[in-house]
Amino acid sequence: MTVAGLLLAAGAGRRYGIPKALVRYRGSLFVELAAGVLHAGGCGPVVVVLGAQASEVRKVATLTGSTLIDNPDWATGMGSSLRVGLSALGDCDAVVVLPVDTPGVTEAAVRRLVDLAAPAALARATYDRNPGHPVLLGRDHWAEAAKLAIGDEGARPYLARHDVHMVPCDDVAVGDDVDRPEDLR
Repeated sequence: MTVAGLLLAAGAGRRYGIPKALVRYRGSLFVELAAGVLHAGGCGPVVVVLGAQASEVRKVATLTGSTLIDNPDWATGMGSSLRVGLSALGDCDAVVVLPVDTPGVTEAAVRRLVDLAAPAALARATYDRNPGHPVLLGRDHWAEAAKLAIGDEGARPYLARHDVHMVPCDDVAVGDDVDRPEDLR
């Protein structure tokens, strides 16, 4: 079973003040931490979708073993990054999708989703019973999820229309998004 990792790291981080891919946290960049979590959690290949300040991310980030692709439409929102990323995956059975701004997600949370991977699988991490990231999309879901990925919605509209296996991850990760500097604890 081939399970890819898809890291969505294209946004400008308007509320944060800089692209979140370039945020430094605990000695590393968010983009490095997230790619590392996907690799360590059992994903391969790992595709990183870049957009805002992509050349700067390429220059300063260490993303060895990851495939970097640009989303020319990154300013339209996460949906376009999901579409670009899914189209770049090639021959995989499933993908674990992670946004760059969730530094509390661990390899253990990713591994829980990787362990459920299959072409028909659809699962997502939960924290205190609330849906979060990462999300597992089996290959059977990619085309329709991509069609519904508009603006900043990503896979949310698709997930809302389907039975999604919820995977509690509270005991191994923190699923909070970091939207502003004060969100980092």
